[in-house]
Amino acid sequence: MLTPTAPAATERVTTLLTTLGLLTAAQELVPRVTQTGHLEVVPVLAEVFEAEAEARRQRRIARLRHTARLPPGKTFDTLDAGRLPVPIVQRVQELATGAFLETATNVLAFGLPGVGKSHALCAVGHALVEAGHSVLFTPAYALVQELLSAKRDLQLPRALRKLDLFEVILLDDLGYVQQSPEEAEVLFTLLAERYERRSVMVTSNLVFSQWDRIFRDQMATAAAIDRLVHHAVILEFDVPSYRTDRSRPTPAAAPTPRASRRGRAPGPLLPKRRR
Repeated sequence: MLTPTAPAATERVTTLLTTLGLLTAAQELVPRVTQTGHLEVVPVLAEVFEAEAEARRQRRIARLRHTARLPPGKTFDTLDAGRLPVPIVQRVQELATGAFLETATNVLAFGLPGVGKSHALCAVGHALVEAGHSVLFTPAYALVQELLSAKRDLQLPRALRKLDLFEVILLDDLGYVQQSPEEAEVLFTLLAERYERRSVMVTSNLVFSQWDRIFRDQMATAAAIDRLVHHAVILEFDVPSYRTDRSRPTPAAAPTPRASRRGRAPGPLLPKRRR
């Protein structure tokens, strides 16, 4: 006699085996167990296969985390959300679901140095990795140099194919260093290759009107911007620099004057200059 959980367990076993890629087992296991009259073992099998699926998921996440190269400390747990405008925080949390990857939408974060744009996008990257998505974090200048080296070795198409394995690339500090014409060319090639196919997340301290410093040509600048913003979420971090706030000394309370032996408060250590 079937227990109330048996039908659900048999369906779960079949689904798990299919997910694990064991297609023959998914077709044959439950019918054979049913024929032999041992349906009582199905819930136990479901638990074992669930454990295997979770172990595989954790191994995959560990591999994704290693290849992502994300700064380990820049997560949502360490993000000071209280410093950011509420709409920015809400949008970043929406991005963490990964829905934007399905439409190859880009994410562009603008703001002065130290406002938290890199931290916010890295936090999104960590959340995406935990959800099983492939992410690559890289300083923009470092990736440009790798692509330039690949081009010189006639390996640029191969390098672009490797980058295409990542669902999203986080280019940090785009425009921080001015590009040479050759560097601008490989950067544009990367953006053009991923257009409407894969997502790009970008942080930059330069607004669009200053991007001619990056691509050094008005036509190339316009074409790059057009490809990025066609499907894009734009975040403007119009807040004070976190590092500047931390560097400001905390105002100290004025010390209480202490009476000297003669009953007067002590004067300044240095005499006043005579006028």
